Amino acid sequence: MAAQQSMTYGIVVGNRGFFPDHLAKTGREEMIAAVEAAGAKAVVLGPEDSKYGAVETYAEASRCADLFKKHAAAIDGIIVTLPNFGDERGVADALRLSGLKVPVLVQATPDRSEAMTIATRRDSFCGKMSACNNLMQYGIPYSLTTLHTESPNSGEFKSDLAWFGQVCRIVKGLKNLRIGAIGARPAAFNTVRYSERILETSGISIEPIDLSEIFGRINRMKDTDDAAQSKLAAIKQYVTTAGIPDEALLKMAKLGAVIDGWMKQTACTISAVQCWTSMEEYFGVVPCTVMSMMSNNLIPSACEVDVPGVLSMYMLALASGTPSALLDWNNNYGSDPNKCVCFHCSNLPKHFFADVRMDYQEIIAGTVGKLNTFGTCVGRVKAGEMTFARYSTDDRRGVVRGYTGRGRFTDDPLETFGGAGVAEIPHLQKLLKFICHEGFEHHTAANFSDVSKSIHEAAIRYLGWESHYHPHLDE
Repeated sequence: MAAQQSMTYGIVVGNRGFFPDHLAKTGREEMIAAVEAAGAKAVVLGPEDSKYGAVETYAEASRCADLFKKHAAAIDGIIVTLPNFGDERGVADALRLSGLKVPVLVQATPDRSEAMTIATRRDSFCGKMSACNNLMQYGIPYSLTTLHTESPNSGEFKSDLAWFGQVCRIVKGLKNLRIGAIGARPAAFNTVRYSERILETSGISIEPIDLSEIFGRINRMKDTDDAAQSKLAAIKQYVTTAGIPDEALLKMAKLGAVIDGWMKQTACTISAVQCWTSMEEYFGVVPCTVMSMMSNNLIPSACEVDVPGVLSMYMLALASGTPSALLDWNNNYGSDPNKCVCFHCSNLPKHFFADVRMDYQEIIAGTVGKLNTFGTCVGRVKAGEMTFARYSTDDRRGVVRGYTGRGRFTDDPLETFGGAGVAEIPHLQKLLKFICHEGFEHHTAANFSDVSKSIHEAAIRYLGWESHYHPHLDE
């Protein structure tokens, strides 16, 4: 799996001259220390650039904006810190002049009840409202800390900074995203229809390729091709292949090598692949292991050409830095109203399994024969906390909308085939009614993490999507 990226934050230190400006000096230092303690980098004015490296005047806002422009490619998000009331115009001007379209977190440092003299009182409690009012007037979206005021060196801010980093990674990762759509939507799956045009309004492009082109490139590839042999070795190292015919393994290796090459050629980051049942009938394997390997390496791949599904997988992977899967909301689990079985055939990443082996696809085998369906990753989904998410295009209304929430995979007994696990989700029946009433798909993305709040924040605050949080935000 790829390492999670190091974050870089632009910092705007608010100051207002008739408040104790020594607080701006110490506040700047405290925020830099908090950012660096989180393993991130800080881009901030120095004392040589402005009084205490803070922003108050329009000239200081301009210098701050120029600094941010210089580091624009590296800056993932901006933190506005208010160690005193702060100049509301200076904060907003710095952000507007920078031209950066990144998430913004507004933090205010609390007063101490024993230090409320003219020399020590901050008034940042009040100043935060003024700063937010101006950001609203300027049309600049922003996020808030959990508490209205919290110190940069507090546990609350440490948690908020981690959450904000997740939001920033989602927003940056979806910027100019290119998704590979490999093959046509299976005729039997109207549920995975979507609008390329609506996704394009969010800067997300789709690059299609027909399966015939993929199969044609495979046919031209020699068995001894370096890319094919390298992929074959990677497959055997990735999952147990005992009992799988060599011919089937070589087909999978060539498929993986061709997809890798095409995605690199077209600058696609993630993919959705046609499977049911063209791949099996006309090529003779399922693509599950190849897709599982991509997802396990934080390059999500969804079956049934579910482009919104793989987009949702990618949002989760960006936030958590761990692999995501696409699952069916598939079965009830006995009579427990808050538990269900989540399932796929499966192409789940190895990260999801307690144990895994390669096998054949039992459902499709009944139609095309066992020998044409080798390549699934079969096993039990391990126990652990889980975030689920699904964002899709609503073509009639012209919007992207979706839902997210959290639950957990359990170790409840389950005897079935494919890749399956038991999920426990608070108020599950309410969620299922929401999915059905709103007409969402039976597919959902899942991730072993608790990043639902960052998914919701990125979607509704910065991407301009409609987002439902299940069961409700803990505010």
